[in-house]
Amino acid sequence: MDIRETGRLARALEPLHSMTYFAPETEEHLTAAGLKPGRMCYFAGRAAPMGAVGPGVVAATFYNFNPALVARHIPAAWALAAPAVLVEARFAAVDAALRRMLGDEVVGSAEVAEAAGLARRAAEAVTVEGRPLAAGHADLPWPDAPHLVLWHALSILREHRGDGHLMVLGGAGLDGLEALVSYTATGRGFVTPFAMASRGWSQDDWDAAAARLAGRGVLDGDGALTAEGAALRKRIEDDTTRLGAGPWQHLGAEGGARLAGTGGRLVAALLAAGCFPAGVFANR
Repeated sequence: MDIRETGRLARALEPLHSMTYFAPETEEHLTAAGLKPGRMCYFAGRAAPMGAVGPGVVAATFYNFNPALVARHIPAAWALAAPAVLVEARFAAVDAALRRMLGDEVVGSAEVAEAAGLARRAAEAVTVEGRPLAAGHADLPWPDAPHLVLWHALSILREHRGDGHLMVLGGAGLDGLEALVSYTATGRGFVTPFAMASRGWSQDDWDAAAARLAGRGVLDGDGALTAEGAALRKRIEDDTTRLGAGPWQHLGAEGGARLAGTGGRLVAALLAAGCFPAGVFANR
């Protein structure tokens, strides 16, 4: 696979991981493990593979969340449930969510088992220097069930790509909120109201970031990307793909095509099952 193909594959398979954050099973299992419902489940569930880290580490690695929002839930979460307990609860939630949306027959199919093997091959090629979220996930023991192997492998690859994305954003001089505002302006991410609410930013925060970006020529006076801003966002995506390409290239053209085929069918089934609520993504 060439670099552009790896980027397309990573983006196409993203829902197989990110459905976790919207599936009701996630909050059900994490609250059963001791967490409070709501944002605590997101912060602690995703951060748990790194251990009982502080709010600064979570805000740094998650990047575009208001640190004050993070601090309302971390480190309080670790007093309610140990990270290792949350890791197990998260796997149980994924198992339940995939079985509900895909069905036991699909989950147990030879096709899913093959996809799991391919994704694991790519994930085991991940290098973790400077990539704390990928490293935390890669340190976890592999589950036994193929559908969970597939999810875990894609989680490692997703966090590897995401960690690299933060390197690129930092190099572009974008803080977390500026990165969020400029990406939302592309029309390919969250709709603005959801982005603001889920990441804990006020309208004043958002407007101030937009003003800073306008002052740099990234946005125009209406909050739309300028030609310079569109070029910046394209460079960011291209560099993110380049930094994340290595593990995917271990699949080769045939392996990548087979994973794309199975993964695409699974993603289509998840979307048909309503894995994402309405009013969240601009492009769905």
